Amino acid sequence: MQTTCKLTAQIEERLLMRNDVMEHFFAREARHLAQACHEMSERFLQGGRLLAFGRGPYATDAQHVSVEFVHPVIVGKRALPALDLSMAFEPWLHTILSPEDIVMGFGPPGGDPEVDAALAWVRSRNAMTFALPGPEGSYALKPVTQDPFVHQEMIEILYHTLWETVHVFLEHRELGQDVGQSEFLYPFLGQRKQEMSNIFEEVAASILMKAHDDTLLRTQLAKEQAEQIGNASRAIHQRLSQGGKLILFGNGGSATDANDWALDCILPPAGYRSIPAVSLAMEPANITALANDVGTEVIFRRQLIAQARPKDVAIGISTSGGSRNIVMALEEARKRGLLTVALLGYDGGEIFRRALADFPIIVRSDYIPRIQEVQASAYHVIRETLEVLDRGEA
Repeated sequence: MQTTCKLTAQIEERLLMRNDVMEHFFAREARHLAQACHEMSERFLQGGRLLAFGRGPYATDAQHVSVEFVHPVIVGKRALPALDLSMAFEPWLHTILSPEDIVMGFGPPGGDPEVDAALAWVRSRNAMTFALPGPEGSYALKPVTQDPFVHQEMIEILYHTLWETVHVFLEHRELGQDVGQSEFLYPFLGQRKQEMSNIFEEVAASILMKAHDDTLLRTQLAKEQAEQIGNASRAIHQRLSQGGKLILFGNGGSATDANDWALDCILPPAGYRSIPAVSLAMEPANITALANDVGTEVIFRRQLIAQARPKDVAIGISTSGGSRNIVMALEEARKRGLLTVALLGYDGGEIFRRALADFPIIVRSDYIPRIQEVQASAYHVIRETLEVLDRGEA
């Protein structure tokens, strides 16, 4: 009991620590981000594209930002051109870059020389650049933490707010234009005529509000589910010690989170040991073959049948808690005796109601970007906790 309480307290502390980092960063950067979003909107209107790239776990940020812009989660928002070039970013940039494009390079807190060099070449061609982080760019991030997981969570909030704010500027580019379905995000816009400087201030305030919403959700998660996260971590650790592996899966932004979690296991930060893990979301040939020949509902179940072994852990990530392909994969995992874990949003949905996860971890929100941002904190803390358990410190 004492060890359980100690681990719960450690997890709660790790979650709450993130709040100060995020609040400090966005208080410093909100207006700069608002101005960057305005330039992005102008470039999109000129036919520009968002081109993103990174290496290792940071390639998943490029995946995530690309899907957010192409497939917006708010119904009625326009699809904006975005590509993940991580697989071969230097030759791809040299082949397709146009001056009106927007280029984002992702990396660890200390930066990545290859990413920096690519962004330097892009700047010489007059495209807009986001160095996340980096020494130079149209927007160059100076990290406020050396913790790679906290840094990556901060970056996810950043590009979610970029996506949200770009749509506001696109829809409000003519003063007095109705912002339609963005009004619930930015009620100060509406149909009132405003000076652009006022809009920057109001948008910056909304970016701060979003970061604060994350703080409230992360605090709720820490207070209500730190023990559940600890219990899930112990159960995962036990399966790993018996020779098991993690099998991760999710859709859209949650697919990129599954990919990131898997890469955090096999390409861990310095001082962490490698953990066997696979992401079923990282298999485009399998996914498209199954979706085309059988149906989207089996894209993870069929792969899990092929990959699962008795001591494995199946981890589904779903903001709704009801994605049919996640439900079916967890059902199959249960049949095979796998440990099941789920990161969920809303009220946990069908997965929670049907008890398909031995350890459901729920971010109780109905807005997908905020859910995903706090889910990232949850799985990174699980990854950290596995190291604590390895060292026998809990």
